[in-house]
Amino acid sequence: MEKKNDTILETEVVQPESTGPLDAREKYRDKIRRIMLGNYEYGFLCMPYIPFFFKAKRRLPPFFGINAPLPILLSIVLGFQHALAMVSGVVTPSIILGGGGFLNLDMEYRQYMISSALIVSAICTTVQITSFTYRGVRIGTGLLSVVGTSFTSVPLAYSIFGNMYKTGFCPSMIDENGTTINLPCPQGLGAFIGTAMLCSLLPMGLSLLPPKALKRMFPPIVTGTTVFLIGLSLIASGFKDWAGGSGSCMDRPATGMYSVCPNLGAPNAKPWGDPAYLGLGLVVYVSIVLIEYFGSPFLKNIQMVAGLIIGIIVAAATGYIDHSTIDSAPVATFLWVKRFPLSIYAPGIIPLLIVYLVAVVEAVGDITASCEASRAPVEGPEFEGRIKGGILCDGVNSLLAGCCTSLPLSTFAQNNGIIALTRCASRTAGYWCAFFMLLMGIFAKFSAVFLALPSATIGGLTTFLFSTVAVAGIRILAYLEWTRRERFIVSAAMALGLGVNLVPDWFSYVLTYEGSNQALRGFLDSVEVIVSTGFCIAAIITSFLNAVLPSETGVQEMFENDIEDNSIDEPTKEPHIIV
Repeated sequence: MEKKNDTILETEVVQPESTGPLDAREKYRDKIRRIMLGNYEYGFLCMPYIPFFFKAKRRLPPFFGINAPLPILLSIVLGFQHALAMVSGVVTPSIILGGGGFLNLDMEYRQYMISSALIVSAICTTVQITSFTYRGVRIGTGLLSVVGTSFTSVPLAYSIFGNMYKTGFCPSMIDENGTTINLPCPQGLGAFIGTAMLCSLLPMGLSLLPPKALKRMFPPIVTGTTVFLIGLSLIASGFKDWAGGSGSCMDRPATGMYSVCPNLGAPNAKPWGDPAYLGLGLVVYVSIVLIEYFGSPFLKNIQMVAGLIIGIIVAAATGYIDHSTIDSAPVATFLWVKRFPLSIYAPGIIPLLIVYLVAVVEAVGDITASCEASRAPVEGPEFEGRIKGGILCDGVNSLLAGCCTSLPLSTFAQNNGIIALTRCASRTAGYWCAFFMLLMGIFAKFSAVFLALPSATIGGLTTFLFSTVAVAGIRILAYLEWTRRERFIVSAAMALGLGVNLVPDWFSYVLTYEGSNQALRGFLDSVEVIVSTGFCIAAIITSFLNAVLPSETGVQEMFENDIEDNSIDEPTKEPHIIV
């Protein structure tokens, strides 16, 4: 009986194999489920953090390598996450450069700049991810490396455009109140883009050098100081927008078109620095902070856009959205719908070369971080091939971006955090990211939303976003040993770099040549652009001092040398202090 019971239990556990149509359909459904969903822990992405109430342990999802196939749903979700994480960084330079205080372009041109930046970033991201070899030369990293508009060009553009208006390259007028108003200058953007295309040859040439040589040529003391000052100058522009906007309305004239920001006729327009504007920016800022604390991993990786969406809701509810901008925008657009006359602006060549040098060194660090997050080798021929291919691709992409009437590009770093957190380095997610970026660019109404927002809402976002650039510079400087020599070099660079950021007009009345010698005029303009751009002059100072100042022997190193020379009897004995 017991044997019979055993037999019965055995027959209950072991089911006979079936080859009927029901079993075949079940296998088919299971196969489709694996293709669409896989076995990824989606709850890991979506579960928020609730302190004191929810402390359950989260099961980590599996790691997907560079070439690992992904379930379709996971590819779409992660690709969309990467796109949302980078969209604010891609559109911000175009929003700033096209607006008041820079080129003062019409809404149609500004909307086109945003759309073209998204489209070009999508195309160039695909090139960077794919990585192909032409005649033995590798282009692209072959990693999930996304590409977007470079932030480093924004503070330089401010100096260049200011010089263009000062010298008459861009038109301006004086209104009845005596206020100087800078008129739209599309030719200024064309000159900036054309000069950037010429200077993009520099990273192409530097891609032939090994990564170690680049790090020796541009050590952390140079790049860290430069990146930090770039972040500081960017924060200044974000703060101006937070208070209501940049341009003529910052002077708070009592009457006239710009007595309120951005101008008379704008929805709910108020004077610059009004508490309502400060509140709109604060909504975005506080939302980003709260999302970082309470948000799920998915929300934390798109915290900038999520904070902006909350700011949009508040701005719309309080009547600050300009709906006419969205209504007048076309449904779809593409490249070359608007064109800018390309030219070379000679005073901007040297400063733009410095920008590209900084971008090259940053790219080495960003690609290295991508390799680490993707569990790819960080040394050896394969690693060096990825570094060289990525730098070359940045140069080619910047040249291609100029041909597409867009600003210079560089490899983005913030997506490395998404790779590390989601444990997915598959390039499939990168291709979906490029696809979503392309859709955002083609759908012109999406670009118009950014222009319909009040400057204060954008300023709350960009101030936080640009602060991450300054923090990146601090992080690079943290690798220094901070000897007396290094402290002196950084102090010398900061003295002028910070001073220029705080008082940008300090050099405006030094070079006052008004003769007919165009070559001399162009040279003096170039000097003025460099001296009036904080990070440019700091980069030159740190590079020069780092090359000429002798290395310093630290106290500890001298002490160890004394021990080796038997000049100190006991190893634990402290060096003598002579008073």
